[in-house]
Amino acid sequence: MAERTDIMQDYSSLSPAELRAKFRTGELVLPTAGLCPGYIQGNLVILHRRYGEDFLQFMKQNPKPCPILEVFDQGSPISHKMAEGADITTDIPLYRIYRNGVFEEEVKDVSGYWNEDMVGFLIGCSLTFESRLVEAGIPLKHYEENKRVPMFDTNIACKPSKLFHGNYVVSMRPVKKELVDLAVKITEPMDYAHGAPVQIGDPDAIGIKDVLHPDYGDPLDIGPDEVPVFWACGVTPQNVATQAKPDLLISHSPGYMLISDIDSSKL
Repeated sequence: MAERTDIMQDYSSLSPAELRAKFRTGELVLPTAGLCPGYIQGNLVILHRRYGEDFLQFMKQNPKPCPILEVFDQGSPISHKMAEGADITTDIPLYRIYRNGVFEEEVKDVSGYWNEDMVGFLIGCSLTFESRLVEAGIPLKHYEENKRVPMFDTNIACKPSKLFHGNYVVSMRPVKKELVDLAVKITEPMDYAHGAPVQIGDPDAIGIKDVLHPDYGDPLDIGPDEVPVFWACGVTPQNVATQAKPDLLISHSPGYMLISDIDSSKL
């Protein structure tokens, strides 16, 4: 299997807009970790409008797992803030469809589901800060092994908003013990990408019984010189929304994000 670094090199010359164009046609379907380093990536939730106000309030009450990047509430799926002209129904590599809270299928295009009664939300993603970690000399094992970052359900409660309630989902990266403080320092100011970790080591303390078997993403071993470090994850609002059992929910597939035109190094 090719290493993630090899895959990133293959597409390193492409801009976010060029990659989105390949996703749009279905020519390219792959996890977006490491693509367009430094550019903000976003998770997606699309719901019927009748759920929109309560879901937006839920995110405002839970900014750590749900940093709001852009709201699509004017009847159009076209971005005018994060990626001018991008279409949230076609420009993500892979989507998930849920009906009444039950996963139905994964598809590469959800434009046929959108109508003026839909609202969409782009939510910050921890993949955004990974290039900063790499630049600082912090290895990322899921890059080396060409895997998606592992993600876990936790016992950390979100603040509820009417229908929407549930717990944090977190992403995990094994970090060398001597580099943990540096990882915290780098990510702490990046609140648009979940900021500092919510837990360092001791996964059981946040309700994770087996750190080698994630609820989403791919498993990663943790070496004797490494510590599992957990960041809030943008799968949280997707998970909370499915628990509310709306008749239709559309999300990104975990690990497959919208790549924006916003360079985080300039924020």
